[in-house]
Amino acid sequence: VQLQASGGGLVQAGGSLRLSCAASGRTFVIYAMAWFRQAPGKEREFIAAITWNGGSTYYADSAKGRFTISRNNARNTVYLQMNSLKPEDTAVYYCAANPGGSGYYTPKDYAYWGQGTLVTVSS
Repeated sequence: VQLQASGGGLVQAGGSLRLSCAASGRTFVIYAMAWFRQAPGKEREFIAAITWNGGSTYYADSAKGRFTISRNNARNTVYLQMNSLKPEDTAVYYCAANPGGSGYYTPKDYAYWGQGTLVTVSS
């Protein structure tokens, strides 16, 4: 499966962005999907995940209450709505697909990755 992330940009603190990740190739609907981020000099960090049917979602503490992950299987797309953005949210955001394993929180749980989209939050 190929993943294409988009929607990043420059936003002021307190603002909002919606990231999108469009999937193509193998059947999108069977995968759990997630968003990770990586800031300069830091490890890739889990942000949010969603099961194949959208029935369950998982969030990092840093995302709870501010970010919402969702998916539209008819459009083969997963979204990350980010509100109340902070300068510390600045990072490259990556979407990822889990081909059926039981884990959600670590990069090793995901077999497919998008190219990343840069989010910059100014203070």
